[in-house]
Amino acid sequence: MKDLKNEIVLKGDRAIEQIPSISDKALRINLNEHIYGTFAEIGAGQETVRHFFRAGGSSGTIAKAMSAYDKDFSDAIYGIEDDGRYVTENRLRKMLNHEVELIEERLKREKHPSKMFFSYANTVATIDFAKQYKGHGWVGIKYQIEPDEEYNEILIHIRFKETDAKLQQETLGKLGVNLIYGAFYKYNDPKRLLKYLYDHIDQDQLEIDTINFAGPRFAEVDNRLMSLQLVKNGMTDAVMFDPNGKNILPAAVLYKKNILALRGSFRPVTKVNMDMYEKSLEMFVDENKVKKENTLVIFEITLSNLRSDGEIDERDFMDRAELLCSLGQTVMISNFQEYYKVVEYFSNYTKERMGITLGVNNLVDIFDEKYYRHLSGGILEAFGKLFYRDMKVYLYPMEDEDGTLLTSQNLKVHPRMKELYKFFAYNGKVIDITDYDRENLKIFSREVLKMISKGKPGWEKMLPEGIAELIKKDHLFGYDTNKIVENV
Repeated sequence: MKDLKNEIVLKGDRAIEQIPSISDKALRINLNEHIYGTFAEIGAGQETVRHFFRAGGSSGTIAKAMSAYDKDFSDAIYGIEDDGRYVTENRLRKMLNHEVELIEERLKREKHPSKMFFSYANTVATIDFAKQYKGHGWVGIKYQIEPDEEYNEILIHIRFKETDAKLQQETLGKLGVNLIYGAFYKYNDPKRLLKYLYDHIDQDQLEIDTINFAGPRFAEVDNRLMSLQLVKNGMTDAVMFDPNGKNILPAAVLYKKNILALRGSFRPVTKVNMDMYEKSLEMFVDENKVKKENTLVIFEITLSNLRSDGEIDERDFMDRAELLCSLGQTVMISNFQEYYKVVEYFSNYTKERMGITLGVNNLVDIFDEKYYRHLSGGILEAFGKLFYRDMKVYLYPMEDEDGTLLTSQNLKVHPRMKELYKFFAYNGKVIDITDYDRENLKIFSREVLKMISKGKPGWEKMLPEGIAELIKKDHLFGYDTNKIVENV
């Protein structure tokens, strides 16, 4: 006789992942006799810790819970920030480090030999009274998996999408529980941990645009790859990382900057890419109102350039990222297919002058109406968004099949678009790059990639200095010494 308590499974049923409720997650942590730590929450109430208090058994988990809302109290505890701000990554780090130091100082290991200490913290600004700024915050946890192990760390930056402070507080509380639960129970799979952060939270409630993992349990994690996952999962529209491979907050680096953007596949980055960058940057900083020290150059890769057979090729992405970082470049990964969306995104953070460096073929594509059929105003709406600000296109020439040099003066767009193109060209929105090496016009990334993959010689001279050595050393883009031997 079957046990009636057993769950019934019918033909045709599919296995689905059971997502624990927020209260179940908090209770599981509370009932673990080894997990013990503190909560420090600034700016939006003690929204995370209250879930643990309500779940029951919290005395075995919570050593301390605090909020330092008054700025003087907060400064007395965590110190004064150089920029005077409170909702920053540096502030969060100070909070986590301070609280962990207190745990180690006040809770002696002789008395707590099996405890896995942790400190959870957040510093958050919810929506303002006028509802002009929706709010954002930094959330993080510093914790152990073994009592004698070094601390691990997960830091995230969030942006609220809801327009009610109470709803934002509730969302923050859920996120905090998801982060703590994921840190302890999903640390072995960081990609899935990212997805679990949205348990019981809709993506139209919250955006996560930056995440960084550190510590012994995440020694093999590449934070650039985690950035890619944020965009891939629809958690944010764009992420950025610096030449050191560290994820950086877009708002922080773009704020009030002059921006010059180069979009490409960079598969691999070639001499023509760097010539476009160097020559357009020279022209950009010569413009009025543009100061070189306040200018940020961004190499942007859209998600559509990372897809292979419909899937994101992560290894291929890392190859491109490694080479761009080695050249000292700041990289942005976005899900923007159209250029006007890139400009709109930058406009959220700066009102300063912008520039986009394009090849002739890319500019011709911009004037293709098929990309704007989803807009009620069609191509006119897109171009209004693209050029409504003080934005210019720096155009790098190309050779056509018969060797003719194509520039802004003789490129061919669809006849219906000819007058629209003339309007922007004649009003100084499209500027030709005239100082260039014509030999570079014969270099195409796709041809270089074929040569690398087939082991054909000669591709090295088409790349910037040092790049070929990196490709060979790390076997990037399918570089294989055996293929070279075979061709010899």
